[in-house]
Amino acid sequence: MSTVSRLPGIVTTDHVFRVPLDHRAPDGELIEVYAREVVAAGREGDDLPWLLYLQGGPGGKANRPLGRDGWLTRALDDYRVLLLDQRGTGRSTPATRQTLGRRGGPQEQADYLARFRADSIVRDAELIRRHLLGEGGRWSLLGQSFGGFCTLTYLSLAPEGLREAFVTGGLAGLRRSADEVYRAAYPRVARKNAAHYARYPQDVAVVRGIAAHLAERPAALPDGGVLTVQAFQALGLMLGSGTGSHSLHHLLEEAWVEGTEGPELSDTFLAGAQAQLSFAQGPLYAVLHESIYGQRSVDAGGTEWSAERVRKEFPEFDAEQALRADRPVLLTGEMIYPWMFETDPALRPLRETAQLLAERTDWADLYDPERLAANTVPVFAAVYHDDMYVDTVHSLETADAVGNVRAWVTNEWEHDGLRVSGGTVLDRLMRMARGEV
Repeated sequence: MSTVSRLPGIVTTDHVFRVPLDHRAPDGELIEVYAREVVAAGREGDDLPWLLYLQGGPGGKANRPLGRDGWLTRALDDYRVLLLDQRGTGRSTPATRQTLGRRGGPQEQADYLARFRADSIVRDAELIRRHLLGEGGRWSLLGQSFGGFCTLTYLSLAPEGLREAFVTGGLAGLRRSADEVYRAAYPRVARKNAAHYARYPQDVAVVRGIAAHLAERPAALPDGGVLTVQAFQALGLMLGSGTGSHSLHHLLEEAWVEGTEGPELSDTFLAGAQAQLSFAQGPLYAVLHESIYGQRSVDAGGTEWSAERVRKEFPEFDAEQALRADRPVLLTGEMIYPWMFETDPALRPLRETAQLLAERTDWADLYDPERLAANTVPVFAAVYHDDMYVDTVHSLETADAVGNVRAWVTNEWEHDGLRVSGGTVLDRLMRMARGEV
């Protein structure tokens, strides 16, 4: 029986669906997928069109509304919204260090997780659509970041289920390998570093001081993790959001305290770093991250820790070299490295599993370029200029390659524009769909 809850301005209904682990074997093992239906208070009985929301990630659960807030403020004017916890996340059958051991050893775990990519997520959504709307019902789709990648997969596999699609910061390169993605990413991350240091020049010395300290003495984090120089550099992930540079600065300005034996990294700083770096709440983000670029027709090899390999082509990110040369130490971005499975307690038990996924070479294609070129579903996409997470050039290539796409390129927002704009970004895309702009 579904649970109905009332929050300020909204009514929510819980849904749990049983779907095949492997959609090619519908009579085989089933897993659960959870979704939260949200409707504006007082409109529960209205015949509203549905809007399916696909969160970023991979491995990200849907947002938990506290009321009529954020982009829901705008969406609920027109839609009944379904917030999907993609398989393995949130209240769907979880895939974590605590649960995956039940699958067997690393090979069994890797084979299991290979079914958690966008193609499986889309097929889950199609079963849910037919259950809620009927065979002929169609819904609208909102894909944020990785949710936009899933939107392109949806348009490739089952466009007949969609009325329209909105994409925010998530037009993936259709024919771009993981190596190409990271070769484009490192220069963008370098630019974000330069902008941060121009905004907060005092942070150059602070970051260098922390890096030099950690090179001599890696720090223990409260959860048992280890803050190495490379782990510290991974805080650069913060630089891709609208307020991330400011948040990073505030974290850095409380880095040091005077201890009994002299200066040491403060508990405040270490706890803040852990909050940014730990994958305890979303391990699939790390385990499956590079697999979202795996397509055997694009690259017949495995992803093989692409971010780590490509990083060697950008020596400016070598912290030890920067310290020796008296240069600013550059922070990294949305990259997953194998050492993370040593320093993060939430990932350590999944180290061998992640290695097997990195070596995997049989990834099915996620996009159908011919079908996408002939697409008739209206697609309205926000492309953020110099987005740190998704390359703008790759996004615009895709906008040109997919039929019926209208792109809005903006530098007013960063990658998190949907979340932080109070509905402004979604409103713009919806007005584009209505022909108002």
